[in-house]
Amino acid sequence: MIGEVKFDPVTVEILWKRLISIMDEVDQAVVRTSFSTIVGESRDFACILLNERGESLAQSTFSTPNFTVTLPRTVKEFTRRFPIDTLSEGDVLATNDPWLASGHLPDFSIATPVFYRGRVVAFMGTVAHLADIGGTLSYFSAKEVFEEGLRLPPVKLFSRGQPDKTLLDIIAANVRVPDMVLGDIYAIVGAQRIGAQKLQEFLDDAGLDDLRELSQEIHGRSEAAMRAAIRELADGQYRNEITIDGYKQPVVIRCTITVDGDSILIDYTGTSPQTSDGAINVVAAGTFAASVYPLKCSFVPDIPNNEGLFRPVRVYAPEGSILNCRFPAAVRSRSKVSFHLHSAIYGALASVVPEKVQAGSGSFWSFTAHGRDETGNNFSVQFLPWGGKGATALMDGLSTTAFPLNGSATPAEIVENISPLLIMRRELLQDSGGPGQFRGGLGQRVVVESMSERETIVAVRPDKLHYPPLGLLGGADAPHGRCLLNGKPASIDAPFQFRRGDILVMEVPGGGGYGPPERRDPRAVQADVQEGFVSVEAADADYRVAIVPTTREIDWDETDRLRGRPGGLGG
Repeated sequence: MIGEVKFDPVTVEILWKRLISIMDEVDQAVVRTSFSTIVGESRDFACILLNERGESLAQSTFSTPNFTVTLPRTVKEFTRRFPIDTLSEGDVLATNDPWLASGHLPDFSIATPVFYRGRVVAFMGTVAHLADIGGTLSYFSAKEVFEEGLRLPPVKLFSRGQPDKTLLDIIAANVRVPDMVLGDIYAIVGAQRIGAQKLQEFLDDAGLDDLRELSQEIHGRSEAAMRAAIRELADGQYRNEITIDGYKQPVVIRCTITVDGDSILIDYTGTSPQTSDGAINVVAAGTFAASVYPLKCSFVPDIPNNEGLFRPVRVYAPEGSILNCRFPAAVRSRSKVSFHLHSAIYGALASVVPEKVQAGSGSFWSFTAHGRDETGNNFSVQFLPWGGKGATALMDGLSTTAFPLNGSATPAEIVENISPLLIMRRELLQDSGGPGQFRGGLGQRVVVESMSERETIVAVRPDKLHYPPLGLLGGADAPHGRCLLNGKPASIDAPFQFRRGDILVMEVPGGGGYGPPERRDPRAVQADVQEGFVSVEAADADYRVAIVPTTREIDWDETDRLRGRPGGLGG
């Protein structure tokens, strides 16, 4: 027992860290009991603790960032539809409506009210990408959200601890792998029950009746820290415009960032309109999430994510734009657009806070395969090949690390165990990081072969095939991504039959470079060559560093000549 709680900084830190550890336990329970690769291996989910008002307090360490920003809005909608005084212990609320949740149908938002001493004091929340939600297998072809699968309004998935069998039967009847989908749902609900019990124990130990005062402390301190960081920026307007792949037609993202004292407005006026020719539209909540997270990373990287950090930031995108689409726009592949917002934002802020921005990232692709195995049972496997992270003013970008996202690599053995696919190769892609004083993180090459005599349908969502991850402040762009099917370039814009012996090669791009490449320490270039990250040829062409191919040593005289310096300075 802490006794009479005084929320001094040390007490706040202790209590806050324990809340985070509770959510880490929930996270681990989801992983260990999940059925799908997308949840259990790729970790495309988030576990968040919210107070009774639906404001986020703590999240598991590995939570997917955009989910932690969208879920508070969803839980607030839950409490509007199902007022707190009508809820009972054992109730579980859920929805996957893109405009009320995280932006596309596969993402299920699930929340369990936590009772303590007879009243709701919090919500255990989880957003998870389910293995299937019905609808088309195509990432892009839908014209409207109705084609993309089952859409559930806010519903009670469980009432007083009992599942709504009719509702679960409806879900099962509309998905290709019902055991897998329902298995993940039950895993999440079970994990949230563990979290609820742990939170009740926390309140007992801390001598608290609820989380209200602690919420105020966490939110207030976090908001103050974000506002203090914003005040360090010079007031003014900062603009940037980028062009990205889109689908069939490029998309323009135009942003104006207004810094006014301790607040920021990000205005996307002038961005491309929403489209019916490709399911790449983004709902307003998704745009807000993808805009807030890069600022949080740059301005207050050490503060655990919570809703107090969001308060100083406003985001505006005109209704009907691709960043604030109107219902019933198709949204399945919204990350093809939203995951580029960090490049637009950092490009706008590069001139005012060059030490806090990051070059463009390779983000991630998505690979799904559906079919029947040799026993005639349905299988579904999904994994997310990560690209490289953009470089910063302090360090090279991380290789095969998605931004702005979190997750882990699905082991090849898992894919091969549950599907007739062979992962022939998964390797870092040499020269895929954008050259710079600090190099972009490397992307990867993934080679997949079909081993099945039965039909397998594969869908791939590539990105940055035409417009690469952007370099920053003199850093070079990373090379484009590339897809090959049986040795031939393929755009992969629709699901295709993956027959025995077919080979798919996915080359996911790295991150952009930061700063002029000729400022990179030649010894760092030498180390990159020795590690296989950079080729001898690229060291010469991109960095003006001459590496002796046979010894991998620096030829200092030739390097000085390439860099236009008098001989003898390098060594």
